[in-house]
Amino acid sequence: MVGLALPTFGRTAELGPLATTSQASENADEWTFTVAPYFWGAGISGDTAQFGVPEVHIDADFGDLLKNLDFAFMAAGEARYDRFSIFGDVIYTKLGADGDTRNGILADSIDVTSKMFSGLLGVGYSVLEDQTGNLDIVGGIKVWSVDTDISFNGGVFGGREASDSATWVDGVVGVRGNYFFTPEIYLTGWGLVGAGGADIDWDVALGLGYKFDDTISAVAGYRALGVNYDSDGFVFDVVQQGPIFGVAIRF
Repeated sequence: MVGLALPTFGRTAELGPLATTSQASENADEWTFTVAPYFWGAGISGDTAQFGVPEVHIDADFGDLLKNLDFAFMAAGEARYDRFSIFGDVIYTKLGADGDTRNGILADSIDVTSKMFSGLLGVGYSVLEDQTGNLDIVGGIKVWSVDTDISFNGGVFGGREASDSATWVDGVVGVRGNYFFTPEIYLTGWGLVGAGGADIDWDVALGLGYKFDDTISAVAGYRALGVNYDSDGFVFDVVQQGPIFGVAIRF
């Protein structure tokens, strides 16, 4: 649960889950590549249901999630040639929690591990492009995977484990763009919406970036992402949102 916007050459800018250019590069006849590790301090709210039990409403801010965070990885990348681009974005988080049971009969304690993966692969084309900004039309495929493991310690259920998971694919389309106030400072944003395995899948963001040089840039902003998946009793209807920070390296 944890996207962004980053510039590269001239007034080119790369976005975390997306990537865009703001002007025709003087190297338009060459491929350029950008990698962008980022951090998204997102909270989560919505409804989930697993293991055949009724839906449960969750509402946790980033501080709550951080206490149980075992591992997180977020990164984006782009390859661009002239007005065409191929881009990707990966988010992986692993949360772990444990607690004692009230009476300790069925189990002394329970350990819960929750893993979430979201991977986007897409293509884009700049339909508007000049010295101050650009607008890209984009489309892609997003793969989701949500997995929860429960293990029981002690008591009647001691040593038993259970797992419930779902994996699905959504198609998404949208726009992304940016506008340079100065050669170094720019505003950037994107919006995606789609469906497939999920009833709806959307992602929006707005950020302010600073280009240090032709190789390194940084962005700070706000991102919100939502997905509503419901199949065979497995429900993942959530919205994740929070501040986003990242660095892009172009080569």
